[in-house]
Amino acid sequence: MRVFIFAASLFVALFLFGCDKMGLPGGKTAAKESPSTYQVKGTVIAKVNNEPITLEDLDQEVNAYNSTVPEGNSDAKITTQEQKVNYLKNVLIQRALLAQNAADKGLDRNADVSRILQKTREELLLMALFKEISDTTEVTSKEIEETYSGNKDQFREPEQRKISEIAVSGEQESSDILIQLLQGADFATLAREKSKGKSAKSGGDLGFIKRGDKSEQFDAVAFSQTLEVGKVSQIFKTPDGYCVIKLEAKKGGQIRSLDEVRKEINDYLVKIKQQKKLEDLVGKLSSAAKIEIYEGKIK
Repeated sequence: MRVFIFAASLFVALFLFGCDKMGLPGGKTAAKESPSTYQVKGTVIAKVNNEPITLEDLDQEVNAYNSTVPEGNSDAKITTQEQKVNYLKNVLIQRALLAQNAADKGLDRNADVSRILQKTREELLLMALFKEISDTTEVTSKEIEETYSGNKDQFREPEQRKISEIAVSGEQESSDILIQLLQGADFATLAREKSKGKSAKSGGDLGFIKRGDKSEQFDAVAFSQTLEVGKVSQIFKTPDGYCVIKLEAKKGGQIRSLDEVRKEINDYLVKIKQQKKLEDLVGKLSSAAKIEIYEGKIK
């Protein structure tokens, strides 16, 4: 249903904005003037039967419109004062006129419309409540530092290792290759001659990889703490056959400093605190509310 509302609003906006020839009605409207039912905040730039439109309303709508303009089509964006005035006249004001006319006809009391308005009201109230909770949720430097100290491994950069491989289908063939390597044979040369892997043409060079790029069996050997730079591994089996690898280099794996992750920790702790506030509030409201659920009617 919300998709329908958005699509309808977008259709009206695009239709009116694209019809400059319509202009504003020249005479007085038949709608009665009605005072605004809310306190206006901002700079009033227009009134439609005493209903205000603010500069902030216009800017918000223009920014939303501009965000839908595809990259490379900047000429279609609304940037000048003249374009903003045209948008005000041909979209906001005409939309307000149509909405007022619909209300005069009592369409806001239509059952479907009333239900949608109620759902929209609930969502707007929830947004306001979440904002209130967000604005009153703070995290101290001490909390950030304690979280960092107790979870340093969580802030470690992913380690990458530069690996060369020789992959073959048979175990005996891989054993023969390993013996040659241990006797001093050149790894890249053997890879070009013997390997069945896609990396054979490049001497078995896989470049820098991280955990998850290859199979679990491959990762277990490639990222083993006992495998030293410049050394070759023992033979191991993978889903594709048998492998021998060489660790050429490694990088990453360092723990990021507190300054680097301070904002990340702050945002995380804020979310945790907000969630706790919401859970506590729901628990308190639930215990005080009369809630009836008719499960038998749910088909």
